[in-house]
Amino acid sequence: MADTGHKEFSPGSETGGEGLSEEHPETKSHKNHKKKKDDKDRDIEELKKRLEEKEKEAKENLDRLLRTAADFENFKKRAAKEKEDYLKYANEDLIKSILPFIDNLERAVNHAEKVVDTGVLIEGVRLTIQQVLQTLKRFGLEAFDSVGQPFDPERHEAMLMVETDQVEPNQVVEEFQKGYLLNERLLRPATVSVSKAPAKESQAVE
Repeated sequence: MADTGHKEFSPGSETGGEGLSEEHPETKSHKNHKKKKDDKDRDIEELKKRLEEKEKEAKENLDRLLRTAADFENFKKRAAKEKEDYLKYANEDLIKSILPFIDNLERAVNHAEKVVDTGVLIEGVRLTIQQVLQTLKRFGLEAFDSVGQPFDPERHEAMLMVETDQVEPNQVVEEFQKGYLLNERLLRPATVSVSKAPAKESQAVE
């Protein structure tokens, strides 16, 4: 047969649909499009990851901020309480050092009551004691009664145990030195004697 000059079409030729070579423009375009899509997907995933990290970091920063704010609020409360306590008890040592003078004046009054014609002295000393106590009361000092009260180790210091059937056991019988409170807190305990039941006498055997 004569050669007509036409070439037969083969599946592997450059013009075939599925047989496009790697260098064919359509093949390159398809690969470039796929690469761009893959790069875009990776970028999106990277952005999501960064966003999640930033959200986690922001949450941690917020938690730290809230804890710091709470700690600062607690610090302010403690500082205010310490300042309040300081103002209440700043004069504690001064007042405590004055108490022995009051003790001596009270002893002088008690002694003078036993001497004849000492009314003026007694009254003068008594007024002095009242004036000192009234002054100290403005700073929060207050005496408390002990005689006839149940013995309280938080407020009383027992100096003597007294056997008696006149009062119930464990009662304060006598006060040797007054106890004082400073703004409702114990400044000095009272020194007292405390009752106890009389010892039972053994009966003689007939």
